[in-house]
Amino acid sequence: MTFRIRRIGRSHEADPDSGAARINRESLGLYRRILGYVRPYRRWMVISIIALLFSVALGLILPLVVRNLVDVVLIDNNLQQLNQLAAGLFVVFIVQAIFSFAHRLTLAYVGERAIADIRIRAFSHLQTLSLRFYADRRTGEIVSRLTNDVSLLQEAITSNLVALLRQALTLAGAGVLLFVLNWRLTLVILTGIPIITLIMVALGRRIRGASTIVQDNLAEAASILEESIGGIRIVKSFTREAHEIQRFSQRVNETFAAAMERARIASVLGPFIGFLAFASITITLWFGSYEVIQGRLTAGGLVAYLVYTMLVASPIASLAGLYAQFQSALGAAERLFSLLDTTSDVETRPGALQLPSVSGEVVFNDVSFGYTAELPVLCEVSFRATPGQVVALVGPSGAGKSTLVNLIPRFYDVTKGRVTVDGYDVREVDLTSLRAQIGLVPQETILFSDTVEANIRYGRLDASTAELEAAARAANAHQFIVQDLPQGYQTRVGERGVKLSGGQRQRVAIARALLKDPRILILDEATSSLDSASESLVQQALERLMAGRTSFVIAHRLSTVLNADWILVLDRGRVAEQGAHTQLLQNPGGLYRHLYEMQFAEAREAAGV
Repeated sequence: MTFRIRRIGRSHEADPDSGAARINRESLGLYRRILGYVRPYRRWMVISIIALLFSVALGLILPLVVRNLVDVVLIDNNLQQLNQLAAGLFVVFIVQAIFSFAHRLTLAYVGERAIADIRIRAFSHLQTLSLRFYADRRTGEIVSRLTNDVSLLQEAITSNLVALLRQALTLAGAGVLLFVLNWRLTLVILTGIPIITLIMVALGRRIRGASTIVQDNLAEAASILEESIGGIRIVKSFTREAHEIQRFSQRVNETFAAAMERARIASVLGPFIGFLAFASITITLWFGSYEVIQGRLTAGGLVAYLVYTMLVASPIASLAGLYAQFQSALGAAERLFSLLDTTSDVETRPGALQLPSVSGEVVFNDVSFGYTAELPVLCEVSFRATPGQVVALVGPSGAGKSTLVNLIPRFYDVTKGRVTVDGYDVREVDLTSLRAQIGLVPQETILFSDTVEANIRYGRLDASTAELEAAARAANAHQFIVQDLPQGYQTRVGERGVKLSGGQRQRVAIARALLKDPRILILDEATSSLDSASESLVQQALERLMAGRTSFVIAHRLSTVLNADWILVLDRGRVAEQGAHTQLLQNPGGLYRHLYEMQFAEAREAAGV
């Protein structure tokens, strides 16, 4: 016990990873990562900085002109020199405007290009993550990272970066000229810089923390919005509009509270820094006048010094606000980079083989799997599917049917045993080459918000129009596409295919799978929610699709698997029975016979027999 107390005490005093040191290192690390996206465009950045240097330098000429105006022109009443000064200033400001334009445009290019790269990088990374990642997170949260967080970061490395560079260079240039004009007065003013710095750092950390809370709450609100809109039929059928409004309003109000906390801190920071900055002007006015009286400074020099002091005070006040905004952006960057740092638990291993064209043999050898270690879903599952065989998976809900087929394309990795395709362990082959030979037709068909043609062509992007139409014909989809849809294959299907009926969506999905021409096919009871007419058309299309392929059919209705070559009966993650339909019916105490008789009795009762 004593040893632990000593360790804690020592780490509190001397641990380099504690407190401010750790936070500063984290901030520097985030800055470096952000600048890493700017690095490819460093040539444009150099041009922008050079243009900014000229722009700021030309802007610093004005106080020197004012000094000459007071000390020479006004005292000597020299009109000719006044005209020369005015003309010179006019030329200076035109050139300054040109350099300022070049600086802003090139820096905007760098910032916008970097943000575009970040968006593409984040989206590309999302495509590499496994299904487990998406199962653990809500869609709205992920979307918020790529929208709200990136928008905050965009502001930081575009318009805010422009302002920060300009203010910093103005501050540095004016500070040097202040020393040149009167070093004694400048030393008096500099005494306030440490106080300003400490306040900015302390309040900046609090702003960053509050900003992170705002972004988290925005992600929650986005998740509720996505869920509510996606499930609007359920919301309306249960008349839960008020409940959804209350859920969303609660998150928005929590976001508002966190945003106000951030605003309160920023509201203290800006005016306080501004007060210190402009207090320095008052000191300058008094001490500068004293220097004029003592003969160590001219009246024109004092006026010029006051102008330079204001040029310094304004950037300091602005830097406080910019610092607060950068802290907010760092909070967003933390969330965004945490997404980019997430690694997939399923990925192609180094040195993986390219899976050659397969015949379609699939073997499960003592396979166990669980989404968590505490909750196993499959336990010691073993079977063999021969090429071209139709294997049906039946069993109660939660038996592990969908989980089993998800292991074939390696959406998840087994926790024990192995899954092989034509003798190749799916973990030892290239993921793309594996999934290229597996087709999937889910129960709930997902179409993209694009044309019918684009959705079918998704199966093989380089397919010709003739191949595409042949797949549609085989899927019993061509007729309704050309006759019932207003623009034929160019008709847009709406979000998730909402403009098509259930049967039409399924046939488009089957055409997509046919165009891919996979050797292994996974069907998740594609006809369970269709009317009789649509079911008949879809069933015909499915029979064409399964011909000559190794097919796994998840069956919720046993009537759809009577012609299956082999049936796996799953119960609580184990294979309770397996065999052909006639064989399984011969087992009077078997689960398959029990399920069959129960569904047959329900069918007879529904028919009034």
